[in-house]
Amino acid sequence: MAGQNGGGNFGALIQGAGKQLLNQGGQALLNYGAQALGNIINEVFQKKEVEQKRFLPSIKNYKVLGETRPSSFGPATYQDFKDIRSRCLAEGRLFEDPEFPAVDRSLYYKESLDRPITWLRPGEISDNPQLFVEGYSRFDVQQGELGDCWLLAAVANLTLHRKLFFQVVPDDQSFDEDYAGVFHFRFWQYGRWVDVVIDDRLPTYRGKLVFLHSAEANEFWSALLEKAYAKLHGSYEALKGGSTCEAMEDFTGGVTEMYEMSELPPNFYTILLKAYERNSLMGCSIEPDPHILEAETPAGLIRGHAYSVTRVKYVDIETPGRAGKIPLLRLRNPWGNEAEWNGPWSDKSPEWRYIPESEKEELGLTFDDDGEFWMSFKDFVNHFSRVEICNLNPDSLDPEECPEGCTKKWEMSVFEGEWVRGVTAGGCRNFLETFWRNPQYTVTLSDPDEGDDENKCTIIVALMQKNRRSQRHQGLECLTIGFAVYRLPDYGHVPKPLDVNFFKYNASVGRSQAFINLREVSARFKFEPGSYVIVPSTFDPDEEGEFLLRVFSEKDNNMAENDEDIGMGDVDDRVKELAPDPEPADPVREFFTRLAGSDGEVDWQELKEILDYAMREELQGQGFSKDVCRSMIAMLDKDGSGGLGFEEFKSLWIDLRNWRAVFRLYDVERRGAVPASHLRDALHSAGYTVNAHVLNVLAHRYGTTDGYIQFDDFIMCAVRLKTMIDTFNSRSSGGDYATFSLEEWLNRTVYS
Repeated sequence: MAGQNGGGNFGALIQGAGKQLLNQGGQALLNYGAQALGNIINEVFQKKEVEQKRFLPSIKNYKVLGETRPSSFGPATYQDFKDIRSRCLAEGRLFEDPEFPAVDRSLYYKESLDRPITWLRPGEISDNPQLFVEGYSRFDVQQGELGDCWLLAAVANLTLHRKLFFQVVPDDQSFDEDYAGVFHFRFWQYGRWVDVVIDDRLPTYRGKLVFLHSAEANEFWSALLEKAYAKLHGSYEALKGGSTCEAMEDFTGGVTEMYEMSELPPNFYTILLKAYERNSLMGCSIEPDPHILEAETPAGLIRGHAYSVTRVKYVDIETPGRAGKIPLLRLRNPWGNEAEWNGPWSDKSPEWRYIPESEKEELGLTFDDDGEFWMSFKDFVNHFSRVEICNLNPDSLDPEECPEGCTKKWEMSVFEGEWVRGVTAGGCRNFLETFWRNPQYTVTLSDPDEGDDENKCTIIVALMQKNRRSQRHQGLECLTIGFAVYRLPDYGHVPKPLDVNFFKYNASVGRSQAFINLREVSARFKFEPGSYVIVPSTFDPDEEGEFLLRVFSEKDNNMAENDEDIGMGDVDDRVKELAPDPEPADPVREFFTRLAGSDGEVDWQELKEILDYAMREELQGQGFSKDVCRSMIAMLDKDGSGGLGFEEFKSLWIDLRNWRAVFRLYDVERRGAVPASHLRDALHSAGYTVNAHVLNVLAHRYGTTDGYIQFDDFIMCAVRLKTMIDTFNSRSSGGDYATFSLEEWLNRTVYS
């Protein structure tokens, strides 16, 4: 039951749907600030640089890292492998997983199997079950009756790297020592590693494994790995059809790229060679025949089937007339059988007689019916439809296990961010007035690639949206996401973050191919040394979500958030004009004196009475909340008495008058609330600078669901911001860090 698209042809759907129809727009036409000429060309500019939105309406029919359908079970509850094993051993029982039970719902959610399935443990299948038989290798991966060869190609690649393999398949488990019917595997999900615990009951028919299995009848690591991955995504059926690079990413935490053979860059073999030198995992596939499932071509290759690329090498060749090097690739069919390429450089083809024996020995050349074969780069491009590359993190590999010549590493930078409605969810470049509000990241490239004739720097930018799968039960699908890259001028000043005027008069120098509703979009660029700003966004404004932005480069990249430093500055002159008199008016002074009593202090309840009277216009009869009044007391109560004297009250009054003036300035709709989109500007006017992270937190904490901040919440926001900055500054020596004991930190944060 291989199933349609079982071979990984989802990559074609992605690429075909994501082809951009319009040109990118090229280099920036003028420097920032040349607004006169900019106004003339701006209309043309905007017409040319239009982002294209691509939506995959049939995405539910495909498998993209489990995002395509809700999980029936899935690892919703954390399960501790060692704790479960200890309890089972103490109780003398074998583990039965309640979260992924041995029932039909764990097998499928829609298409039932055409035969009865029996769940058996390895000890019931084989007399001597082992996790590994004579180690592990890519030949342990044999496809069963499930269309998940895309997954198998990734598993086969995984076996080539010991450190990667044991990161996914922990070596603290076996059938011989402390066996309790429980195993665990690790997968990378949205920037973190997730431990998935399973029992070892496996689907069988007539005593044999139905799905992934090893060539050795008593070896079970691959079958158990497939079960853990099925649990992660809800069922075995959820693994039908997919993209090899997605699975490779889950096994490594790497960044993936896709290439269509019809649109290859001229240096593609160099890209493959450099990827191999950096131990990147690579897969490839052929466009399927819509009428025949996994049809074989005359050349012996299988359509709609995923292959793994296991070697890329210029091979020495000696013919009677000349000698030189030929670009070859070694590939493997996950079926692991005689279904192999039968053209030039295939097993036992006459071309091999022109290869010196020493070269054959270095290649480890064998001609077994093992699914592995060589072919020339030219034939590779002509016969395959697409290639998927998973570029690994620099710390993913053990240098000692890397093959000779494969010791190079990518340089990597990672940032986590968020799009928040009305604040940092600005939408794509089509929405110019809000686009600049998106999070921005600066990457500085100093050193060109090694041996690059153009003296340019390679970078791979990957934008991944986080946690959409876990929210599918709430009706949330993948957002339509993409990114744009802008070159910063080598001289002159630009604002930080870049504002709307910058984007009016500067074109992007690179963009994701299209905005599309996938978990991740990525693109490779070659830029001249310099500084660039990456702007990740959703297609439409006000779409909320979390994301992970990763940048890989051949040489060092210096990446940072392109945003303001958090701190305090000057109050806006307009605020000073609206609040010229810092002293409390006589009625307010008299009110304070009457409530303060003999001790000369007011507590939070008395302060509330005073302020509710003094600011009744903005409060619209609602009154200040208990929490904000307590926080105001805490902001200025240096002796911890729980009250404010008149001098402390005067200091509070100055701040409150300023904040009230700011509120009036930015209550642009006169509805008694500040739009969250104006929060950054409002805080600027109040004398504060914050970055996008803090801005998002403040919007979540003090904003309403419709994207506004009421007066009481705005005051609370200003009070807490001032309190925490003052607290930090009191313990800082002027740098980015301050030191507190736990007691000091709790006293200050709990009280405020």
